[in-house]
Amino acid sequence: MSASHSVHTKEAPYYYVPESSPHPARASVSLLVTMLGAASWVNGIELGKWAVLVGVLSLITVLYFWFGDAISEEEAGLNSKRVDVSYRWSMSWFIFSEVMFFAAFFGALWYVRTVTTPWLGDLDHRLLLWPNFVPTWPNLGPAGVVPAFQTMSPFWLPTINTALLLSSGVTLTISHHALRENHRGKSEFWLFLTIVLGATFVVCQAFEYYHAYHELNLKFTSGAYGSLFFMLTGFHGFHVIMGATMLTVMLIRMLKGHFTANNHFGFEGAAWYWHFVDVVWLGLYIFVYWM
Repeated sequence: MSASHSVHTKEAPYYYVPESSPHPARASVSLLVTMLGAASWVNGIELGKWAVLVGVLSLITVLYFWFGDAISEEEAGLNSKRVDVSYRWSMSWFIFSEVMFFAAFFGALWYVRTVTTPWLGDLDHRLLLWPNFVPTWPNLGPAGVVPAFQTMSPFWLPTINTALLLSSGVTLTISHHALRENHRGKSEFWLFLTIVLGATFVVCQAFEYYHAYHELNLKFTSGAYGSLFFMLTGFHGFHVIMGATMLTVMLIRMLKGHFTANNHFGFEGAAWYWHFVDVVWLGLYIFVYWM
């Protein structure tokens, strides 16, 4: 995703094939260590958390050198238009896989709210199992097994965060158009502002979590509402961090003189991802905070 093709002389069917690389094997080992560590950690094995740390740091290191090689290949003029098309399809499918992640989480939210909750509140369940259960959303579970909590209001932090992300989409678009017009200084400024807006979003969300835990008693263990709230917003927050990291790499590359007005897919791929993150947040803002 971080490479952009800048060569016009090498057309299809030319396709650059890099030399054998240890990066895939190293990434596989890093992921294996991470997953084994996570499985051990959740089962109470103390060594597990350290294995997770080692695996994640190893994976980050591998990705750093792997993407670095891809950038070097691009800057050396080894990529053709066919390679550029491969990058575009790869980024498209990657974003599609992320869409499916969020579709599953939104689907869980819909199922709990519109199917499970009314079903548990029907006559049979209320008479035989949970006579005191109130089939409203959110709820404290059957027999009040969930400690009392307050739901998160859309005012004001979620609304501020919505404004921040929508504004970041605008600034990123301005930066993209400036790059296409070869106004590099202008593009760098608006890209930097986009990163600042994304970082501010993360800070606001951290403050929102603190408010939820300490003032609303809203936690991951607060029934279906709490688990879905933190799963959806936390997973999205992770994507914001990843997107801001991608944009930061693009900014560094721009400052080093990478990209041209006509060929800059590294920038475009990161922009696609950022706009996807913006759209997902709009869904969260409506279905989690307002409904």
